[in-house]
Amino acid sequence: MLPIDAAAHSSRWRGRHPLEKALLGLGLTLTAVCLPPWPGAPLVAAATLAVLLGPAGVGRRQLWRAFRIPLGFCVTGAVPLLFAVGGPAGLVSLAPDGPRHAAELLLRTSAASLGVLLFAFTTPVSDVLPRLVRAGVPAPVVDVALVMYRIGFLLLDSLAQVRAAQAARLGTAGRAAVWRSLAGLAATSFVRAFDRAGRLQAGLAGRGYDGTLRVLVPEARLSWRFLAASAALLAVVVAATLVLKGLWL
Repeated sequence: MLPIDAAAHSSRWRGRHPLEKALLGLGLTLTAVCLPPWPGAPLVAAATLAVLLGPAGVGRRQLWRAFRIPLGFCVTGAVPLLFAVGGPAGLVSLAPDGPRHAAELLLRTSAASLGVLLFAFTTPVSDVLPRLVRAGVPAPVVDVALVMYRIGFLLLDSLAQVRAAQAARLGTAGRAAVWRSLAGLAATSFVRAFDRAGRLQAGLAGRGYDGTLRVLVPEARLSWRFLAASAALLAVVVAATLVLKGLWL
């Protein structure tokens, strides 16, 4: 199991309805995208971090390990805005407003990523997918997603076991050995994936699978206090952004 999934299963907000956490996390994400990047994105990021590290109870190290990956994509997407291709300045030159556009994009995407992480750190996928059927998503689509979610963890576990066995047999001692190990790892994973799929199909058929996976969904009721607090937080962020934007101008 990935660290973010383990954190979601042990979250303080595990018992809350996924819709509550979706409205808060995705609301902060949309706010970061729609508001002016300055000072909107820093305010959204600060509010999200306060919720993550405070009421949600996410550890700082866990948050940083999960956030540094999307942060890398944010930086990678912002760097090209610093340069202009073609024109009188030459083939490649610094864009006139490149630093400003790059900073705005980095602020927005970073704050939006934190909003998504808020939902991911507090809501396991296994709590969301079964409820999608009630929302109108076809049951076969949800079943395939549940099966792929499960198989993904099994394959990651298999990869870790094969990788550990290769390292114990000096499979990473040199460059040639590393390439051989990677080829063997890919081949073994491919074979194990088909074996897992066949065993899963046989197991479902033996249990009378009729086209629908029936799973127990934890009961959870919507908390109007939580929804009101989320709406108030979003309203405060929007109002503070507009006020500070007016003062800045």
